[in-house]
Amino acid sequence: MYQESEDRTEHIRVLRILTEMFLPHISLADLEQTFFSKVLPKTLQLYDKLMYELSSKAKGLTGQNTELCSTVRNLLQTIVQLLETLTSCVRCVCSLQECVPLESVRTLPSSVLYVIKNTFTHCKDSETVYCGHLHLISDLLQAVFRETYSLQKQLMELFDQISVGSASSEDDITDMVSVIHTVLEICSVISNMDHALHANTWKFIIKQSLKHHSLLQCHLKHSDILSGLCKDTLLSFHSSLQLAEEMKKSEIQDGTDLRLFQKTVKLCRFFANSLVYYTKEFLSFLSDLCTLLHQLFLQIYSKFPPSLYAPAISEVHQDEISRVFLVALDPLISQLLPFSPFMEQVLGDSSGLPAEQQLPQCLLLVTIMDKLSSQPEEVQTLWNMGKCPSLSFLSALFQSFQQCSAELSLPVCLPEVISTGQPAVPITLYHYVCVHLCSFIASTLPSQFPHLEYALLDAVLGSSMITSLLAMDSWCFLARYGSAELCAHHSIVIAHLIKSQPSGCYQLSVLGVLLKRMLFLLAPDHQVEFACKFLPEEVENLAVWQHVSLRALNADLGKRVARELCVAGLAQCRRWLSSRRAWGELQPVDVAFSVMLVACNFSGDALEAELQASILGVLGQFWTFLQAKQVSDEPCLQQTLCLLLHLLEFFIQALDAQLMSQVFSLLSSLLRLDPPDHVRLAVLDFLSSVGKVFIPQEVQRQVVPQLSCLFASLLADQTWLIHQRALEAFRRFAEETIHEDVVPQCLNSEEIKNKVVDFMAKVRQGEETTEARIERLKQERITCGAHFMKVARELEPTGEPLAKRACHPPSEEQYKSAVGTMEGAVEAVKLLLQKGSPPAWVAVKLEALHSAIAILRDSIR
Repeated sequence: MYQESEDRTEHIRVLRILTEMFLPHISLADLEQTFFSKVLPKTLQLYDKLMYELSSKAKGLTGQNTELCSTVRNLLQTIVQLLETLTSCVRCVCSLQECVPLESVRTLPSSVLYVIKNTFTHCKDSETVYCGHLHLISDLLQAVFRETYSLQKQLMELFDQISVGSASSEDDITDMVSVIHTVLEICSVISNMDHALHANTWKFIIKQSLKHHSLLQCHLKHSDILSGLCKDTLLSFHSSLQLAEEMKKSEIQDGTDLRLFQKTVKLCRFFANSLVYYTKEFLSFLSDLCTLLHQLFLQIYSKFPPSLYAPAISEVHQDEISRVFLVALDPLISQLLPFSPFMEQVLGDSSGLPAEQQLPQCLLLVTIMDKLSSQPEEVQTLWNMGKCPSLSFLSALFQSFQQCSAELSLPVCLPEVISTGQPAVPITLYHYVCVHLCSFIASTLPSQFPHLEYALLDAVLGSSMITSLLAMDSWCFLARYGSAELCAHHSIVIAHLIKSQPSGCYQLSVLGVLLKRMLFLLAPDHQVEFACKFLPEEVENLAVWQHVSLRALNADLGKRVARELCVAGLAQCRRWLSSRRAWGELQPVDVAFSVMLVACNFSGDALEAELQASILGVLGQFWTFLQAKQVSDEPCLQQTLCLLLHLLEFFIQALDAQLMSQVFSLLSSLLRLDPPDHVRLAVLDFLSSVGKVFIPQEVQRQVVPQLSCLFASLLADQTWLIHQRALEAFRRFAEETIHEDVVPQCLNSEEIKNKVVDFMAKVRQGEETTEARIERLKQERITCGAHFMKVARELEPTGEPLAKRACHPPSEEQYKSAVGTMEGAVEAVKLLLQKGSPPAWVAVKLEALHSAIAILRDSIR
């Protein structure tokens, strides 16, 4: 009767009779052969026919066509009856109260899952299927959804009783894998339909996968399961954020939205726990899927505070998401730490990540760093060594930190417990990373110490200033936390590195800053050893001492070193003054000026009067041959001028009228030639100290106008840093000078005057909003990132040897510079001859020079 029935009503009636009156009396061993294999194929044919007819009729559904509406409703009612009958069928098998072999019900799971999947898909697409007339059949469609839900729930209960033992056939394994994959497809259909249904469906997948782990592990599509879990985790997380954002905007903190938010966050927790369970059991099969897990962390934290790309949500909702969801996700990181493919994925080059994922990458590495100290030594070695030293954990951390320019500039803040027992307080991203990095350094195993030193030095010497500073702060912590001998050893190594660096390289400055800080941490006896190892009176050691602060040393040692540095510096300067005075040989002079500056910074007025007079005398000799055009053209002269100006600040009250006149004449001429910013800053530092001095009467008519013009020009500078420093320098000058009539002369426009008055009164200028600043920083990061990528591409080797550089003839500017140097030397000799009789050898030397110049002149003709 069942096989031959064509009428759908009769078909359902007979199927119900078979299910209710015959099925309970068939033995478990005969179920598949006697019942399911014969009944269910025909049932699926009926189902497909019903769904096809329903979809066809639904397209023409309208409120006016009552006959068609009645037909559609009857079809839906028939589907409900079919679903009820299938549910009864599955329930009957469950009632057997015994373990059910899969081979006894082989056709049942696949048939039922086919119906469930297609029915849920129909419900999901109902808006489209019923063309906006859903209200005409919504009651029956809800009944279809409820019955499908009940059918799936009943099937899941059946699988709790189904056994697939170790001796199961290949068919049993294939069928079980097919069931799990089909239920996975159902998950993608129902993901946005019902939270409880969605969670229970995933629970079934995880439960059955773990239950039959040993049999199925090599057959499951782990990539599909893991990607589905990650996708649904992100969907639930984004839903919770959207609800939280809407509640913040509406300022409603309770009611239906809050309950839905809490349910969604709990669903997030469920997915987090599922990920933990699944990865724990199948980790060895996830080697090629670590990108999914890595991206999961990055995408979650890119949309969660303090990310600049996170939606605005209240602290209460932020706390709930952290407490319920993120805490549940945290064990997944610990679980992945021993897994080398995950390590390789996380420590890969992060510079190509999107801007919104740079901070999440940094925070992920900090989280991993916090966990490594509790891991076995082999796990710590795995991460600390990485694939190679340049791809070690700390190298990746420093690289990632470097990419967070916008977050460091804002700065974003993160909660941190500073004192045990006290609540967490917000601290800046820099502070946060530095605290955790220092904690990591304190727990580093002895075997990992070389990797730590390599990473710190590499970061210090890197191109990023903020990353270099982080490495220096961490290194200084290491110097304090470690032994005094370690600090002394590192100080000596850094000093040798400084000596080995060529002058002018940027690494020299950062190494100098690090050494300066390290000397403050040296034990007194090690300071004495350092001074003995790098004797200040030896010329080759001046390159080291130019970077230190003598205040780091004890008073007696500091005085001795200061005097020796002055003596050595003066000798170096005199050697250059008595030589041919070539601009290309000024580097030793710059070092001499630098060490004398170090000595003056330490001693101040306490420096011996004889040394002060000697230094001022040497400085005066240098000013006699400096010319504005030469300084403007020669970078080496610009550095020398900056050092001269810094030294003159210490002797500002000892300047005689002639030297003062020379200085201001040069600076006035130089500023008209548009010197680089670092020269302007040095000029401003010098001008800020001029308020302490009385300008001699005989040069006031010359110096005062030049002084006012210098200030006026620098106050009008469009570079914000120069303008700000000019305001600071002018305020100091105005507060200290006795030449009060000079002050108004410096303010030669109403605009500058208003800016100075506002600055003096500490009036805050218009500030950009936080939102505007965030957007600006985002754009700056994009612009800078594009520039750095372009530079990196240009620096990449092409694989072909570089063409030899063409030998170009000297330019006119080079001739001008060389002749200008000669003129400066002649002027210097003139001034010396005016002050007294020269040694006998000077006449011989001048005669030789005269002959050399004549030969040069003849060669031009």
